[in-house]
Amino acid sequence: MTCDRRVLRRPLLVGLIPAVWTVVLGLWGLSRQNSVWRDEAATWQVARRSTGDIVRMLEHVDVVHSLYYLCMHGLFAGLGPSTTVLRLPSVLAIAAAAACVALIGHRLAGAYVGLGAGLVLGLLPAVQFYLQEGRPYALVAAGSAVSTLLLVNALRGRARKRTWAAYACAVLVCGWLNWLALLILPAHLITLLWSRAPRGVRVRWAVAAGAATAGVLPLALFSLDQSGQVSWVPPLTWHMMIGPAILLAIGGLGGLLGRRTGTAPGTGMGTAERTGVAGRTDRTGRADRTDLAGPPDLANRAGRPGPAGTVEPPGPVTGSPSLAAVGLPLLAVPQLGLIGLSLVKPLFVDRYILFSLLGLALLIGALIGRAVDEVARRSRPAARCVLPVLVAVALVALLPQSLAKRSPASRVDDVLAAAERTRQLKHDGDGVLFIPAARRDTWLVTPDAFTGTRDIALAETPEESGTLKGVEASPARVRAAMLAQRRILLVTDATGVARPTRGRRDRTKAEVLATHFTLVSDERIRGRRVAVYERLAPAGGG
Repeated sequence: MTCDRRVLRRPLLVGLIPAVWTVVLGLWGLSRQNSVWRDEAATWQVARRSTGDIVRMLEHVDVVHSLYYLCMHGLFAGLGPSTTVLRLPSVLAIAAAAACVALIGHRLAGAYVGLGAGLVLGLLPAVQFYLQEGRPYALVAAGSAVSTLLLVNALRGRARKRTWAAYACAVLVCGWLNWLALLILPAHLITLLWSRAPRGVRVRWAVAAGAATAGVLPLALFSLDQSGQVSWVPPLTWHMMIGPAILLAIGGLGGLLGRRTGTAPGTGMGTAERTGVAGRTDRTGRADRTDLAGPPDLANRAGRPGPAGTVEPPGPVTGSPSLAAVGLPLLAVPQLGLIGLSLVKPLFVDRYILFSLLGLALLIGALIGRAVDEVARRSRPAARCVLPVLVAVALVALLPQSLAKRSPASRVDDVLAAAERTRQLKHDGDGVLFIPAARRDTWLVTPDAFTGTRDIALAETPEESGTLKGVEASPARVRAAMLAQRRILLVTDATGVARPTRGRRDRTKAEVLATHFTLVSDERIRGRRVAVYERLAPAGGG
């Protein structure tokens, strides 16, 4: 009985340990020295609006993030805006993903593989970046992990109607957080075919996947009208393919070597733990093969009664997936799918398919399981040290990157630092300009830093216009408003971050400042520039 309890508790511990480990990694340096960059600033300022204002904005921009913005609005309303509230959902989401990855690895290849995969996920550099990001990509990864775990359970003979309903809901939520998450469906289809899933399982999957797709389709179609938001994404180049190629090579190696690691469903912790399990007997003296055969329905199919009460030798279990059958499609299909879409319209940004790294973690877990098996052949006690040693080595090796990703310099800019410098430089009555208008997020995130100043180009606020950055006046009106000011504060991008000035309005701002004002202060703060200009001639002069 004691042994049985230990076995029953093991899956919980296998999932819990990586989850706690990931939370610790996420809370480490969570505030990034109290910095917020431009993408997070969008979340911050939208989450502080009323529900009605958010819905009105979504008609014009960012509808692809509608569910995420509404969720963050609820958190900000209940807990107040802060860097912790902004980023904690991502920390908890990746922790949940790590737990799911660990459970998948455990069920398909043993506890060492599961623990290794779950612990590795939080250490992957890209995951560490978005682990502390106030954007929806970590939440998509969590939903993808949940849906993959449900699929694995279904393939191992544990499917119920509620399993498929939960699967459809998980994919639907992922799609509403970012409809590119639907790339997980062809990955799961390949897993089904690779595993030779029974026809009934394939039909139920198709129904669940179809329902989820139908639920996401209106969002995807509506977002096409806002495709200008991703106009900044560069066209696909061979240089951009290097990262995916490296990931696929590592994943392929893990899949190849992992084929020899304990891949039988229900195995314990690899070779080290399987030794002794196979020899366990029940009260009648017959070998107990439950742990090796998997769940009862699969065990019955593997060892059917033969003539005269004999038992036929167990054969392959149709539909039960290998780790490679789950991990490789999960890694490769989203990467290759986004590359394919980018040939039509530039869309290749790694964060859009962050969830594909769940597959990489599983395949690295297979490599860890192989290492444990190799050591176990020589010394079972030494095999228990392999996983802690490998994780410790990886943690130390990645420490410089981990520290870098937790510094303000890891992001393009820092909205809060620019706002604080504006607070120090402003005088009552100063005019404020933003070039481009999107840099108005400095004011929208920290309005109190601009108290006593006036946004001289703004015609309609973001809330009034239903936009992220508001609507500015015509170039002629902007020019007249600037010439009426004695002193102007300019918030813009620092050199190296700034793009060429576009649009008549921004060119007018720059021309008037250069012609009619003198620069008296110019500071660069974490990717942004805060400059002070004073009028060369009396206010109102031409």
